[in-house]
Parts: sequence; C-alpha cells; structure tokens
Amino acid sequence: MASELIHRTQTPEFSHRNSDSLPASNSPPKSTSRIGYMLRERVPFLLVGVVIATLFFHLLPSPSTLPPPHDSLLETELALPSRRVLLEETDKKRRVPLGIKGKKQKRIVVTGGAGFVGSHLVDRLMERGDNVIVVDNFFTGRKENVLHHMGNPNFELIRHDVVEPILLEVDQIYHLACPASPVHYKFNPTNVVGTLNMLGLAKRVGARFLLTSTSEVYGDPLQHPQVETYWGNVNPIGVRSCYDEGKRTAETLAMDYHRGAGIEVRIARIFNTYGPRMCIDDGRVVSNFVAQALRKEPLTVYGDGKQTRSFQYVSDLVEGLMRLMEGEHVGPFNLGNPGEFTMLELAQVVQETIDPNAKIEFRPNTEDDPHKRKPDISRAKELLGWQPSVSLREGLPLMVSDFRQRLFADSKLGGGKSVA
Repeated sequence: MASELIHRTQTPEFSHRNSDSLPASNSPPKSTSRIGYMLRERVPFLLVGVVIATLFFHLLPSPSTLPPPHDSLLETELALPSRRVLLEETDKKRRVPLGIKGKKQKRIVVTGGAGFVGSHLVDRLMERGDNVIVVDNFFTGRKENVLHHMGNPNFELIRHDVVEPILLEVDQIYHLACPASPVHYKFNPTNVVGTLNMLGLAKRVGARFLLTSTSEVYGDPLQHPQVETYWGNVNPIGVRSCYDEGKRTAETLAMDYHRGAGIEVRIARIFNTYGPRMCIDDGRVVSNFVAQALRKEPLTVYGDGKQTRSFQYVSDLVEGLMRLMEGEHVGPFNLGNPGEFTMLELAQVVQETIDPNAKIEFRPNTEDDPHKRKPDISRAKELLGWQPSVSLREGLPLMVSDFRQRLFADSKLGGGKSVA
C-alpha cells in the first residue's frame, strides 16, 4: 500500500499537475506587475487631470484684474465721500434762483411753520430763496397763514404731529412746534417729545437745530432784568409748569445732543411777541386786549395790573432767529424788546389805538403769574448784532388791522351760515 502511494507520486502525470499549480521560476516579481498596471490603467486619467488644470490656470484672471484685498477695500471706503458730501455735491448742480447766485440753496424744515411766528419765519426764508418744508398739525396753526406759498416749487407743507418721528433730508431745523399760550399748552402739554424727535432727525442727517425756548424758563424771576445766566424761579408742579419745565427740559436735551452727539444747536429764549396772524382767542394778553376792544368788550386785567411784560413785534423776532441760526454761537440768547409795560399801560395803548372809550375790568389774578418780565439783550446785541426796531405803538396798529379783518370776516361768514 505504501509502495503504491510512493509510486503514484512519482508518476509524470502527478508531477505535471503539481508543476502547473506552482509559479515558474522565471515569472516577473509582483512589484513589476503593479507598475505595469498603474501605467496601463491610471496614466490616461492623470493626463486628463493635467490638461484640465492647465486650462483652468490659463483662463484664470490675472492679479491686476482681481478686486483689492480686504484692507484695500477698507481704504477705498474711507476715501469715498460721505452721503452728506454727495448730497451737497448734488445741490451744487441744481439751478439757483435769481438773486442768490453764488449762495447754496438751503433745505430748511420749520416745525409749527403754519403758526403765528412760524409763518412769518417761512415768509422770510422763502423770500431768501430757500427750499422750505413746513411741518404742522394745525393744532394752533392755520393753513391760511402759508396758503400764499402753495404752488411755489420751493415750498412744501406736511400735516404731521412732531410727537411722531418724521424722516426728512434737510440742512437746518427751526423747531417752533409747541403750543405757547396757556389755553393751548394746558390742553396739550407735549413739547418735550417733539423736541426729542426733531433732535433725533438733526442727528441722523447732520442738520443744524434751532430750539425756540421761552422767557418762561425764568418763571417768576427774582432777578430783573433777566440775563441768560439766570437759572430762574419756577414752580415745578404748578399749572404753568408743563410749559415752563417742558421748555427747560427741551433746552437740556438740546445741550446734551450738542455735547454728546456733536449736533449744532442754537437756543433762543423768546419774550412776549405780538403781530398779525396771532390766534385771536389764545389767552395771551395782547391778543386778548385787541380782540376785546374790537368786539366792544371790557379789557380784562388780572390782578392789580402792575405786572410788567416786554412786547416785541414779530418781524424783530424773526430777524433774531435767522441771525442766531446763521451765526456761530449756541446760546441761549434772550430775544425780546426791553421796553417794559405794566398791564394797565398796555391796556391804555390798546385804548388809544382802537377805542378810547373801551372799559377796563379787573379780575382775580391767575396762579403763578410772573410779576415782572424784561429781557437783558446785551448778549444778542454783542454776538448777533441784533436788537428790536419796532416799538409797541408802531407794531400794534398792524396787528389790529389783521384782527379787524379776520374778526369781521368771521362774523360775516357766521351770519351767512345762520341765514342759510
């Protein structure tokens, strides 16, 4: 059995099968086979990749056509003109009206521009050739006061309450919007919010801001006459405090925006002003006396009539406001006529102007009514070159003429309606 097994393994057939299953001694090594496989199977793909890369880099833009790096972009942005400069450059290309060639046409917003003082200011600005935007909610203002400017391409009227923000592009802001008579400011004491909104607008567009404050910031003064450095004597919880303290707060806000945000502000403290377009029944002493005299009613004097006030004509005030806005001084500045009158003396001037037979009726004085009020305008004279030029006896007849026309027109209109 064993011999047979040995014999079978030595047969040529068995040896041949075994030799086929073993590698020949002269076959190539495994590493050579792998290289051949790589050359045969992978080289075409390599060549394709090289061609694609060559095309990509050939078509890539040169460095000179690429945008600058981040730092260069920053430098470019810094070198570009600001939005304000671009707007000014655009303005230079606009046609300038005849009479003001060589001067830049300003874009000016006047809040309360349909009111008594505001409408007279608008007249002067329009006469100068400025672009004027009037913003008014007509609480005390009247559209009739600016109706003669309608249709002028340099004039725009917007019905809006400044207690709500408004977005405009302007160079200057005259902020007059605020009820100024006791009848009105006690009903709607909101002047602080409007001032804050308009200061925000001035900050956003870089406009110069003029605040029309009041002599009421001095309260019932212990100093006479009042200078701008006097801090006042105000009752913070009285019936007039919504106006007095409201204007004091408005001045504070203006100065904070000036110091903290770099806003150009101007502050005017306005003393009693009279003239055409005053509200007929607004409770202020001059309008009260004139309306009562024209209606043949007694002139009501509160208290003993020895309280004093100073009365400036509206054109003098407008001149002072414009000089302040165009000047380089922040203020505050007293703008008023230092001519001082008692209430009895004022009543006598009204009698002389309208009706010498008009009677005077005394009534109890109102709460917190200041005893004396007279501006020291030395600072305005020195720094603004301003002083009033219209006396009470010169200006009062002009106001009387306006009141007479409006009162009689209203009476005729009212009579016509009743007949109908």
